[in-house]
Amino acid sequence: MSMHKTNAARILDGLGIAYEIREYEVDPEEFSAIVVAEKIGLPPEQVFKTLLCLTSEKEHVFAVVPGDAELDFKKLAAAARARKAEMVSLKDVQPLTGYVRGGVTVFGAKKDFPVYVDETLELFDVISVSAGTRGVQVLLKPEDYLRAAKATVGDLTRQSRELRPPGTEGRVRA
Repeated sequence: MSMHKTNAARILDGLGIAYEIREYEVDPEEFSAIVVAEKIGLPPEQVFKTLLCLTSEKEHVFAVVPGDAELDFKKLAAAARARKAEMVSLKDVQPLTGYVRGGVTVFGAKKDFPVYVDETLELFDVISVSAGTRGVQVLLKPEDYLRAAKATVGDLTRQSRELRPPGTEGRVRA
């Protein structure tokens, strides 16, 4: 276990927030949050990915969504009070955040961009986010994450999860 402190760990220490670091083997070609979840032994919906987005107002924002969910750009735009939102191009992620793809975290990013978090975060006792390095995740309580990230909570994901197969809206399960 490399015990070098990541930025995220230092910031959480400074705020007096308890957390656990979990390391995993990185596959250079693999960026799936679902795979990360498997490697650290958590369900994918508890492992949140941090996406850097750009609004039509030319504002950068972080969107933090469950590993098994897709970000809904319309919902993010509404939360950020913008006409629309889109992903930042991959080449801009590191210059803007200081972090590489697969290791992006809101903690210690170069700038304090506004943070919008999917409301499902609040369902869990513990959630996991990148600690700022690929191969290192930090586990903490949702309320501590929200406080440390100064995050705004909202509905940010497409409703395409297993909970609701397409075409079954409004139908009651037997």
